[in-house]
Amino acid sequence: MSRFDDVLKVHRLAHTGGSAALLEWLAARLGGWAGVVPAGAPGAGADRERAEEAPVAAVRGAAEMTARGVRSAVLHGDGSATLLFALDAGRALAAVLPLPHPADAPTLLADAAVPLALVLRAEEAERREERAALAEARAREAVLRLLMGGQLPIAHQIAEALRPPLPDPMRIYVAECRTGRLAEVARLCREVTGGRAWVVRCPVYVRHLIILVPADAAAVSADHDPLAGALTATAADCTVGVSGELDLGQAPTAYTQAFHALAVARGRDERHARFGPGPELALAAHEAGADWAGALLAPLHAYEPRRPQDPGGQELRDTAHAWLNFGPHATRLLRVHRNTLAARVRLVETLLGLDLGRLGDQSALSLALRLTPGAGRGSGGTAPAAAPELDAVLRDPRLTAWARAHLSRLTGPDAPAGARTTVRTWLEHDARLVPAAAALGVSVPGARKRLARIEAVLERSLLQSPSVRYDLWLAHRAEELAG
Repeated sequence: MSRFDDVLKVHRLAHTGGSAALLEWLAARLGGWAGVVPAGAPGAGADRERAEEAPVAAVRGAAEMTARGVRSAVLHGDGSATLLFALDAGRALAAVLPLPHPADAPTLLADAAVPLALVLRAEEAERREERAALAEARAREAVLRLLMGGQLPIAHQIAEALRPPLPDPMRIYVAECRTGRLAEVARLCREVTGGRAWVVRCPVYVRHLIILVPADAAAVSADHDPLAGALTATAADCTVGVSGELDLGQAPTAYTQAFHALAVARGRDERHARFGPGPELALAAHEAGADWAGALLAPLHAYEPRRPQDPGGQELRDTAHAWLNFGPHATRLLRVHRNTLAARVRLVETLLGLDLGRLGDQSALSLALRLTPGAGRGSGGTAPAAAPELDAVLRDPRLTAWARAHLSRLTGPDAPAGARTTVRTWLEHDARLVPAAAALGVSVPGARKRLARIEAVLERSLLQSPSVRYDLWLAHRAEELAG
């Protein structure tokens, strides 16, 4: 093979396969070992890995070459020769070859040194860019978690460094599509809104993108949403749910609204839907239930961990909120192991005297968290029994009116036959599909289809969390208490 062919091959490999392919070809071409080694004491990271993987002769030769202040060297050992050429950033191209080595080995290595140095720089720049993108994604996810936890000042501080500023008031869009299209959807969001949309990948559902859009970014009406229409036009599998217009401090409510709207959008030809306004439980229960909620959560808010590394009251509250909304998938949002999540949920149960395996206690905790935004101020005492206190709240006439309005769609003209019975049976079995299906005398897929049809009537998500199951349980209980 001529030198011209070798040089052409070196540049082609550097361009198409990168440093790994180039070094692999050099080793095969020369019949020995070829690689990159630190030309001095190995530091951390990639330099240390290279030093550990390289032959001892190559590492020692590079160090000696640096000590002598030369750019190339040939060192002979017992039956082998080490050829070295300095690159940049304290590195050297080294080849350890058996004697006698090919006569053209020094020329080939010298020709390969320049393209190798260039491709190493390009690969390092790409890795830095990937690390920067990952860091920004994690920071945006942190902002989202802070918003969901009601910690607006800190969220604003982090968001200012990332841009754009967090919109207030705003709407939340949840876009669902294949993971390979999420980057395209994010780019389109920024384009349609003039760069004013705050975009973050959902930490729980890998096919979801969460978008906070300024309320005045586009003219939105009940039947016209330019952004949602543009997003669904990008791909046949893209579906979008849109919240109502809310203040930034109501981001958890806006996200839940958009998630419910997404469940409705899946069944529509246009593949996007806006949250259907309806009676809000937190508004109806605020006056009657604020004291009850504060008393129930007081032990949680006053909790002080025994060890610094253990979760405090605010962290346990965030855990409870995430678990109620996402179940076992909360590990992705909280970035904890499933055993850690289970241990924290058990601790919340112990502190509050609840059985979170029961839908009734889950519903009580969900309502209490919504009625006490942020950490709240607890008395530090022990919470009274939840059930009778909650019943007293649910007997309030405002809750009775809310419950009847909330449940009216289950018996309306658009409701499937037996919708009320299906939902009641599902709730009585703690929203577990298998025992509910057995009690209804249908298959599990049949029960799932029934609930999916009821989702369209309620315009709320039932089967996928965040689910409206807590509100439905509370509504049924309030109606029972009203007699």
